[in-house]
Amino acid sequence: MLWNAHAGLLWRRFSIHLRREIAKRAGLSQRRFREHARVSFAKVAEYQKRGAVHFHAVIRLDGPSGGDTPPPAWATAELLTDAIEAAAAKARVDGPAIDGRAHTFTFGRQLDVRTIRSADFNGGQELTERAVAAYIAKYATKGAETATGALDRPLKFAAELAQLDISDHARRLIRTAWSLGARKDLEHLRLRAWAHMLGFRGHFSTKSRRYSVTLGALRDARAQWRRAQATAPNGPEAETTYVLAHWVFAGTGLSDTEAWLAASLEPAPGTEGEPTWTAAATN
Repeated sequence: MLWNAHAGLLWRRFSIHLRREIAKRAGLSQRRFREHARVSFAKVAEYQKRGAVHFHAVIRLDGPSGGDTPPPAWATAELLTDAIEAAAAKARVDGPAIDGRAHTFTFGRQLDVRTIRSADFNGGQELTERAVAAYIAKYATKGAETATGALDRPLKFAAELAQLDISDHARRLIRTAWSLGARKDLEHLRLRAWAHMLGFRGHFSTKSRRYSVTLGALRDARAQWRRAQATAPNGPEAETTYVLAHWVFAGTGLSDTEAWLAASLEPAPGTEGEPTWTAAATN
């Protein structure tokens, strides 16, 4: 729980060290580095089965104005890989001291750095922003599918855990976060407010501002489009598209009536060779 609560800050420390390591390898100061290149990234947080968070990220070296300008000649994939490994080793966050034991959080030894090239996408297709977005989306959806016990809403009372359909492991993780959240020396971590997310307080997906278009720009464009539609001479089109913002799992398999119907359509013993009809029922 404490690791998850500090994972976002640890990434922040890593990003600071990464810029320093790249500048050092380029022979530049921090101020001069911003005049030559810029680091951009997009990352997603994924839960491991044990409940701990780890990150998948696409990290890019651009020119000083972002993705609109090419990077300098010295900005090679090898230099970036070396800087990432050094920054990950240096990043650390001093955590709280609990019962006389101090905690320090660092990245582990499982660091996998790979250069993304065009051949990595569907048989060598062009390396486009859309292809890289799909690369990130794969891990984002994977994290949503394998999340160990993360709930869709905060808890109001610990007693709610008894009514939730979650694994025993997830229940222990959430209860631990709830218990730690009651400690005065851990109030700043707000573990009770984030117990449903196993203590992780960050967004599952984040990016640097200049990596691509911002969410604010997308919201502004959507609002502008709706205003234009509302003030059009003929008004909005008659056809209406309904968007469902909430889904509820109904279940799988057959109902009792459908199971009876399927059983009644089975061939009688000794008549397997005769023509039969097959009924398909969906729920």
